[in-house]
Amino acid sequence: MLAIHSSDLRRESVSIFEKVAAGETVIITRPKRKNIVMLSEKEYNKLERSARNFAYWEKIQSSMRQLEEGHIVEKTLEELEEMAR
Repeated sequence: MLAIHSSDLRRESVSIFEKVAAGETVIITRPKRKNIVMLSEKEYNKLERSARNFAYWEKIQSSMRQLEEGHIVEKTLEELEEMAR
């Protein structure tokens, strides 16, 4: 991870962009702690995928707790087909 000041980004933008494209994460420091994190699209997509996977995991965990606590509803195949119509 690389940290640079926002004024340095202006001077070294091409070099910084190349580093980010190669997988380096860059923190751009700004006044009043209004920092920015720059990362490649590939790394961003990984973070998004991880967040979605965690949300799905939480739903599964919630469902498992409901099952363990006996909070279930039983339906026949015919009832489910009727619900789908």
